[in-house]
Amino acid sequence: MMTTGLIAIDATILATAVPTIVDDLGGFAQFPWLFSVYLLAQAVSVPVYAKLSDVVGRKPIVLLGIGLFLLGSLLCGLAWSMPALIAFRAVQGLGAGAVQPMAITIAGDIYTLAERAKVQGYLASVWAISSVVGPTLGGVFSELGIWRWIFFVNVPLCLLAGYLIVRSFDETIEKTTHRIDYAGATLLTTSLTLLILSVLEGGQAWAWGSWQSIGGFALGGVLLVAFVLVERRAPEPVLPLWVFSRRLLLSTALVALGVGAILIGLTSFVPTFLEGTLGVSPLVSGLAIAALTLGWPIAASLSGRLYLRIGFRRTVLIGMGLAITGTLLMAFLAGSPSVVSVALSTFVVGLGLGLVATPSLIAAQTSVPWNERGVVTGNNMFARSIGSAVGVAIFGALANNVLGADGAGDPAVVGDASQVVFVAVAVAAVATLAAALCMPRTVQEAPEPVPAA
Repeated sequence: MMTTGLIAIDATILATAVPTIVDDLGGFAQFPWLFSVYLLAQAVSVPVYAKLSDVVGRKPIVLLGIGLFLLGSLLCGLAWSMPALIAFRAVQGLGAGAVQPMAITIAGDIYTLAERAKVQGYLASVWAISSVVGPTLGGVFSELGIWRWIFFVNVPLCLLAGYLIVRSFDETIEKTTHRIDYAGATLLTTSLTLLILSVLEGGQAWAWGSWQSIGGFALGGVLLVAFVLVERRAPEPVLPLWVFSRRLLLSTALVALGVGAILIGLTSFVPTFLEGTLGVSPLVSGLAIAALTLGWPIAASLSGRLYLRIGFRRTVLIGMGLAITGTLLMAFLAGSPSVVSVALSTFVVGLGLGLVATPSLIAAQTSVPWNERGVVTGNNMFARSIGSAVGVAIFGALANNVLGADGAGDPAVVGDASQVVFVAVAVAAVATLAAALCMPRTVQEAPEPVPAA
């Protein structure tokens, strides 16, 4: 719960402070990188951490992640410019790449399927508290002119989380000889970095038809093909290809991809939308987006009873219906902005995502044994991170295309740009529904050969 809290608070505390940070450090056009570089670092590192956790255990990997997150938070708090802050956010992202999937994997190791339904209530309470604490702290720190404490507040939380893991978590690991897939890890990390970088900077730092853009996509694609060829022959691949050959794992990964895009589209742009169109304070905009991260854990805590009764697939489909309803409300109501309507819409989206993200992940975890659960959980988190990284790049490109060079200070233009983003988020929600429809109707629970304590 403590390690989950690190990521939960970080997911909401920064967005409300972006205008204040931009005023202090400059670089409005670069602010999407505060989110995308974090997500990029998280995404490319998750498969490596996930595979290592199945080799050396969860405990050393989650402690490594907490240490990197702590270092990144300290450096972000000391940042002297927007480029420096962006670079240090990458260090935070490398830590998050280990912390988030390992916390979820540990919960999957310790509890049975029936017990996880109850445990989700405890984990959901972390997100519920963070959904209020995060935006509130971000808004307060911004209004007091001490936005750097957005990052410094992570220091005691990291120390406490690390202490609790060291003291309380023990696991039994079978000692065997393993071969680390260095080639696969290098190819995967490099190819994803090039591809996501090309998406992020295309149409911004360089034109889509420029040699930089074409070269980035081409080289990234070639390296991705090389990665697939290497993984087919690797004794212990960093990202086994069987995760894409099983219907349940592939469909739930695609669902996670869509969830990541929907989530980042709203958490990144709703505060800027409200502050830019209505002139509300960072605290008010933070409370509006908190409705999303409050609805999520409420639904997630109830999802256990639902998927045990009607199945994982039906639960996810109900959640996607709610998510689509909420995103359509955001898109239609953006022309007449209101804090109340935004909060209501995001709350509905949060309810929907809470019935989607948790059940789809637990379905994937349930279908595999201990020695595969780290990879499966990591693949699901990896897909969500990729969805967020690519989503924030696409949404940012759409917004900047409407804003132009001087539109950031015009409330009407900001409103138009935000509406375009919210329409794109609704389209992403519909695509996610299509992925959810591909989930199998029943899930067979795998045996548990190696217990953790």
